[in-house]
Amino acid sequence: GMSTAHDFFSEYTKALLARDADRIADLYAVPALILFPGSSTPVSDRAQTRAFFSSAMGQYDGVEVARPEIDVVAATDNSIWADVTWHYHPGAAPERNMYQLVLDGEKWRIAVLTPLLL
Repeated sequence: GMSTAHDFFSEYTKALLARDADRIADLYAVPALILFPGSSTPVSDRAQTRAFFSSAMGQYDGVEVARPEIDVVAATDNSIWADVTWHYHPGAAPERNMYQLVLDGEKWRIAVLTPLLL
């Protein structure tokens, strides 16, 4: 689980730093669930994920480094739960999220994303 999670979040980091909403959308499963406080977004098609990340890109303005600190909480053959703290440079506050990755054919994708308290 740990090496799979590291490989996955390495790819995710590259897409994030490239501000590439298409590549990020490809890393999400359909359906997926993005659970933020007060806002639960069930994702039924890839265009939704792309739009969500396109609109959120502004909060990463100026960020040139994103380093995921990954703790795999549980793993099965087709599911990995990863507690990830994102450290950004320069200056952006860290973020902590819980991701459930699922094996979708040959590719791992995010099925559930929810923020955690730091």
